[in-house]
Amino acid sequence: MNMLIGYGAVALFFLLVVAVLERSHRRAGTFTDYAVAGRSFGSWYQTMSFLNTWLPGSIFIAFTGLAAGSGAIGFYYLPYSLLAVVLMFFMAQRVHDWGRRFDLRTQADFLGLRFGSRRVRSVAAVIGIVSSFPWMVLGLQSLGLVFSYLSFGNVSPDAAILIGIGVLAVRQIWTVRMGMRGVVISDMVQGLVAYVLGLCVIVGLLVWMLTNGHGLDQVPGGHFAIPGPGSPVGPLYVMSIILTGAVGGWCWPDIFVRLFTARSTAAIKKSAVQAAPILFVFATALTMLGILAAGLPGVSDAPDQVWFITAGVGGTALVALAGVIVLAATMGNVDANMQACGAQFSNDVLRGGNGDGGTDDGRETRSARLAIVALTVLAAAVAMATSKDSSGLSNLAIISYQGICQLAPALLLGIFWRRGTAAGAIGGMVTGFAVAAALQVAYPVSIPWLGGLTSGVAGLVLNTAIYVAAALLAPGPDAERARVAALFDAPPAAGHRLPGVRPADVTAGP
Repeated sequence: MNMLIGYGAVALFFLLVVAVLERSHRRAGTFTDYAVAGRSFGSWYQTMSFLNTWLPGSIFIAFTGLAAGSGAIGFYYLPYSLLAVVLMFFMAQRVHDWGRRFDLRTQADFLGLRFGSRRVRSVAAVIGIVSSFPWMVLGLQSLGLVFSYLSFGNVSPDAAILIGIGVLAVRQIWTVRMGMRGVVISDMVQGLVAYVLGLCVIVGLLVWMLTNGHGLDQVPGGHFAIPGPGSPVGPLYVMSIILTGAVGGWCWPDIFVRLFTARSTAAIKKSAVQAAPILFVFATALTMLGILAAGLPGVSDAPDQVWFITAGVGGTALVALAGVIVLAATMGNVDANMQACGAQFSNDVLRGGNGDGGTDDGRETRSARLAIVALTVLAAAVAMATSKDSSGLSNLAIISYQGICQLAPALLLGIFWRRGTAAGAIGGMVTGFAVAAALQVAYPVSIPWLGGLTSGVAGLVLNTAIYVAAALLAPGPDAERARVAALFDAPPAAGHRLPGVRPADVTAGP
């Protein structure tokens, strides 16, 4: 009976999402409509779409588990999340303006335009896809815990992982059919369940713990300390993980493309203002839940299961609801990853775009759909192959996060500083990614001889140095500098294009 309640709750939620998608379905007339939803969504859709991608299901498992197992260090994702929202506010004008004016569809498309280079575009796309893939696999694997708990012991952990993979694989049918429009619309439903209903559950559990003898006075003393001078990880460790989170956040293709789906710059800025307080309240409450629950029976032995252990105080119904909340967060993250990487493969690796924003012959949309299907099948195969031991894959995911932030110098400096060049962007991205990956293997947590810096920050330092040096020492030909100046100086105007410049031409450089 308990399993019927748990799995029945998942089925009802899945049917709700599908019903909303089917009701809102419309045929994508262009690849732009498929890849960026026709740039048509307002601020609240933008807010929920950002949250449903930024806060994956692992926020309830791994991040809350970190708070339960280690204490205050679990708050580290709160400042970097708020810094990422601040960046969204200041990036909005230029990214949205260039995206609309030149019919940009992906993050790599944006970088190709900024540096006038197809090579920059392709390198950025490959780094984005390679770095995102482990998180697709981990998203599939994280559902194993959900379906294991919701079976109440009737399904083995391995079988639960297969069920989770099957559910998300079926969900990809609507992602393949509807593209980014379907992702954004479902994000609204999933976001309301994961972060609004989820916050209500979190507050209820906090009240229960505080009124039943599980206050801060019961938390182990070590949980209130954060790494500093003299700590094994080094004094710069906390700064490093916050920095890589903040600058790396907008380097993920599925996060960046959110800026292209908005109907206006004002909508993006308004969504940033809306997202900040939601993030602050939600992240603070969830982390406090993990810290206060540290003393509950079973949490110290399995901190990653703290969300479900705590929900267990409310019986079967609350555990089922907790599982649906994690599912809602996971679906949004995996869907966005699949869609963004499929679009980048079609638009930037195959470079099939016609570049004029018109109705194409369908090849781009078909290749994006095939890429999404291939990624889903490949991620499912890897998830099943590693279902018994995911520790190696978790390490690979950490490496990929340190690697994805190597897009930051080219992306962020490219937006706010007009001196960068294609050579510097490529040299910085490739070198920074390689150095970060190598150092991550040698020093999985932090680098002792660099005061506790992480591999990602070490790579960023070298990456930025290459980018800046190339910009200052080899600024490029006059024609290229004039092209960049025209990009930066053109007044914002919806649908406006620079005289004599077509989207297909601006990436025809080296």
